Order: sequence, then C-alpha cells, then structure tokens
Amino acid sequence: MDLMTLALPHEPAGGIAGWAAGLVDTLGGPGAGLAIALENLFPPLPSEVILPLTGFAAGQGVISLASALFWTTLGSVVGAAALYGIGAWFGRERMHALWARLPLVKTSDLERTEAWFAKHGTKAVLLGRMVPIFRSLISVPAGVERMRLPLFLALTTLGSLVWNSVLVMAGYWLGDQWDAVETYVGLLSKAVLILVVGAVAVYVAVRVRSGKQTGNHSGKQSGNQSGNRDRATAEARHRRVD
Repeated sequence: MDLMTLALPHEPAGGIAGWAAGLVDTLGGPGAGLAIALENLFPPLPSEVILPLTGFAAGQGVISLASALFWTTLGSVVGAAALYGIGAWFGRERMHALWARLPLVKTSDLERTEAWFAKHGTKAVLLGRMVPIFRSLISVPAGVERMRLPLFLALTTLGSLVWNSVLVMAGYWLGDQWDAVETYVGLLSKAVLILVVGAVAVYVAVRVRSGKQTGNHSGKQSGNQSGNRDRATAEARHRRVD
C-alpha cells in the first residue's frame, strides 16, 4: 500500500495530529520516530496523540506494527539522549550556581535531591518514561548526575517501549476511534500536573512561612541582645556614678 493512502476520512487534517499524520504519510516509520523524538525535546507535543495515531496507521497497513514500535521507541531514546546531553553539559556546578540565585530554596534542598537521585535514579528513569510530563524532564537530572550512559539508555529504552507499546496498540485496536486514547491519557496528564502544582505550592508556602518565622526569631534575638547591651551600659554608668 502506498504511504499516501493514509488519507482516510478519519485521518486528522490539522493541528498536531495532522502534522504527525503528514510525517507518517511521507516518511513512514521514521516519520513517527522523528515526531516522538521532537515530543521528547518539546513536551507540549503530546505523545498521547502521536502514538495512537501511529498505531492507527499501522492498523491501516500504512506501516507495519513492528515498524511503528521500533521507530517510536528509537525516537524516544534519541530525544531522551539529547536531554541527557544537555544535563551533562550543564553540570552540577552550574546547577548549584543557578540554584543559589533562586528564591525560597536552599543548597541543602538540592543536595538532598541529588542524594535521592543517587539512591533511586534507576527507578526514576525507568518509571519516569511512563509518566506524562516527566517522561521528558527526567533525562535532564540523569545527565546532571552523570548516570552511566549505557544504564540510562537501557532504562530509557525499556520504559519507552512499555509506554509506546500501550499507546500504539491502543490506536491499533481502536482504529478510527484512536483519538479516544488522547482523552483518557490527557486526563491522567492533567491529574499529574495538578498534583505537581499542588506539591510546589505547598513547598513554597512552607518555605515562605519558615522564612518569616526565621526572620521574626532573628529579630527577637537581635532585640533581646540590644536590650541586654542597653541594660549593661546603664548598670555600668550607675556604678561609675556611685
């Protein structure tokens, strides 16, 4: 079947889905891989649209199912490796320098994060590939912490293969209703985003409150010390007068 025969009544004609469909139409499996690589580098491009659409194309015989899984997983690994390289280039020293300039954070917070990643980094990379939003971001700290590249690539490949297989197969089996996958995964993405925003809001609120309490405590100590000095001075003067 010619690649251009994906132009069916149910194929999207515009937007991100239309752009992805055009890549698959023109380039076949490598086009799907390119779309997913770009999705890793630019998270606003949704994999929950691109992957089911690729599965739909496989169901129509435009590309084989094996090709769809191979190229989308390869694209995920290539995109993740690029982000890993950015993290490695940025490095720990620059991260600490940038962190020191940020409000409401402490160096100890970053050190604890580094310690956590050193202990749980393999789980974070593997499972992070299956979590919307974080599937792209997790590659950066892996690069900053210089996780062994072969291990990073192996975990990224495995996690990406699982995630991609679920969404590609969903689009494959749903056929012209492939876009239903976007609805359900989109809800999951929003739920994760809400949880993250909530956690950040709580963190900032606690940090601001802690800062105020520290400031008040320091002010009281300063006031007490000043009062003690004044009393000592007054007593010394009184003794001299006597």
